[in-house]
Amino acid sequence: MTGTEDHAVVVGGGLAGVTTALELADAGLRVTLLEGRPRLGGLAFSFKRGDLNVDNGQHVYLRCCTAYRWFLDRVDGAALAPLQDRLDVPVLDVAHPGGPRLGRLRRGGLPVPLHLAGALARYPHMSLAERASVGRAALALRRLDPADPALDGLDFATWLGRYGQSARTIEALWDLVGIATLNATAAHSSLGLAAMVFKTGLLSEKSAADIGWAHVPLGDLHDTLARKQLDAAGVRTELRTRATAVTRTPEGAWRVDTEEESLEAGTVVLAVPQREAHGLLPSGALADPDKLLDIGTAPILNVHVVYDRKVLKQPFFAALGSPVQWVFDRTESSGLPDGGQYLALSQSAAQDDIDEPVSVLRAKYLPELERLLPAARGAKVRDFFVTRERTATFAPTPGVGRLRPGARTDTPGLYLAGAWTATGWPATMEGAVRSGLSAAQAALAALGRHREHPLQEAA
Repeated sequence: MTGTEDHAVVVGGGLAGVTTALELADAGLRVTLLEGRPRLGGLAFSFKRGDLNVDNGQHVYLRCCTAYRWFLDRVDGAALAPLQDRLDVPVLDVAHPGGPRLGRLRRGGLPVPLHLAGALARYPHMSLAERASVGRAALALRRLDPADPALDGLDFATWLGRYGQSARTIEALWDLVGIATLNATAAHSSLGLAAMVFKTGLLSEKSAADIGWAHVPLGDLHDTLARKQLDAAGVRTELRTRATAVTRTPEGAWRVDTEEESLEAGTVVLAVPQREAHGLLPSGALADPDKLLDIGTAPILNVHVVYDRKVLKQPFFAALGSPVQWVFDRTESSGLPDGGQYLALSQSAAQDDIDEPVSVLRAKYLPELERLLPAARGAKVRDFFVTRERTATFAPTPGVGRLRPGARTDTPGLYLAGAWTATGWPATMEGAVRSGLSAAQAALAALGRHREHPLQEAA
């Protein structure tokens, strides 16, 4: 394999693939990154709509997302996606009998779990008994091991029911957080993944759930800055280049075919969605490759509304009693050129809406925004459009854990990356970066190149 041992080909230029390529290049390998789209960033990207810079969806991260924070540092983008000083989530209940009622989930300065006790005591969207029941469930969650395979087969709603969580408590708290992070309701979420989200985000460190988001278009971070760092690291990045086959050469090297050329390498990482990875896997790479096809997907819909005036004072809020889930002010990051305000509605677990015509969605969501935001009543809608990601994430259904493969395959030199692999996390930017780091570490270990894992430094 002369000339190929130190060459790695990474297929896929999302966060997982970019992370893998950077890690391998930083360790001294010659790296080629192939991406079928005309840009990097996978499903966290931006595009232009006239003068507007639009993110395909609203993406946030938490302070506990140490891998994604490492990624931001690695591409010199941390200052462009700052974290809150302290968790503070406005929650507006539009169904309150007296009219829309505002509550807040805001952490205090006490140690875990008392850091949320004050917010819970003042949270107006649940009864006193319901708020007390949350404490009992939270203490039980702290005792769970998210990696326990037994938890993977049980749904989160059933477990919550065992600990006295009412339908209102699930709606006003558990699903408020869970739908946004898991892309599924509690009834359709693996207890293992839900326990990981809540235990890590709310019950590990008092600052773990502080929220961060990009104050610039996502493409600035995941494409422009990432490409700059890939170039600086010596990675050859080929856009609009799709891998068509991965095979062994007679000499024992890997060959990756594209429509333009064939590349030989000692290491190949497939950092593409599970179905695409299944199509590229050579025979014998996994004992049961069809498990990849059993990993379901879940959609996310984003509704974009541009008003002629400011209708929201907060940077974001969550809603109860409404089909609206989370609303973000994207005015500044979009570069809205002529005043007004641009709001993005992030609608997870959007199976019911994902294929609805824009006219139907407009008739559904504009009146809801007027119910939630009185200032929107009478405001002119300059633009209304939607972005749809029908396969935004893998579905976190009970039993999905046994389907998710690790980074290593059964064939030396071939690795898998992607948020759908066995990271222990749901399908988030954090999970994608973690998968890329794991694939790179596995590949470097096989080559005898021991490089300290960035997550070890962040732990």
